[in-house]
Amino acid sequence: MSDDDMDEVLAEVGPRLRRIRKERGATLAGLSEATGISVSTLSRLESGLRKPSLELLLPIARAHEVPLDELVGAPPVRDPRVRTQPIVRHGRTYWPLTRQPGGLQAFKVLVPQAQDEPEPRTHEGYEWLYVMAGRLRLVLGGHDFVLTAGEAVEFDTRVPHWFGSTGEGPAEFLSLFGPQGERMHVRARPRRS
Repeated sequence: MSDDDMDEVLAEVGPRLRRIRKERGATLAGLSEATGISVSTLSRLESGLRKPSLELLLPIARAHEVPLDELVGAPPVRDPRVRTQPIVRHGRTYWPLTRQPGGLQAFKVLVPQAQDEPEPRTHEGYEWLYVMAGRLRLVLGGHDFVLTAGEAVEFDTRVPHWFGSTGEGPAEFLSLFGPQGERMHVRARPRRS
C-alpha cells in the first residue's frame, strides 16, 4: 500500500466512526463511558484531527460490536488471478503463473513432440517440476529419466540438466524455479536422519 493510499484510508476513518456511532444512536459521552476514551479524543478522531491508532480503534469496535475492518474500511482485495500471455521460446510454450519478477517463479510449460538432442546446461537456482500430462524426459547429471503424469522432481540447477520431449508426444508440466536457490519441497514431513 502506497503512502497516498494509506493517507486516503486514514482520512476516511473519522467520518466512518461518526456514521457508525450515529447509526447506533450513541453519543460521544456514551461512547466515552463505554470505551474509557475521552470525549475530546473521540471528537478529534471523528473530525480527522487525530490519527486513529489500534489502541483507540479496538475499544470503539468492541463498544459498537463491529469488526475492526468496518471501522478502518480495509481496502478491497484485488483480483488475485494472474492474467498473462503465453510466451513461446524454442518451440516450447510457457505460461507465467506469477506476477512479480525475481524470487520464486512458477510456469506452466508445454513441450511439443520432438526428437531434440539433449544439451544439458547449468545456472544458479533450484527447480521443481510436476508432470501434468504426457511424458517428459529429464537428463540430470549422468542420469536420463522419463517422468510421467503425477511425478515430481526437484534438483539444484547447478547440476547439468535438460528436459524435453521423449519423442512420443507433447508433455505438459508445472515448473517452480527459485533463482537464489530456494528449495521447493512436496514432502508432508521433514526427512529424518
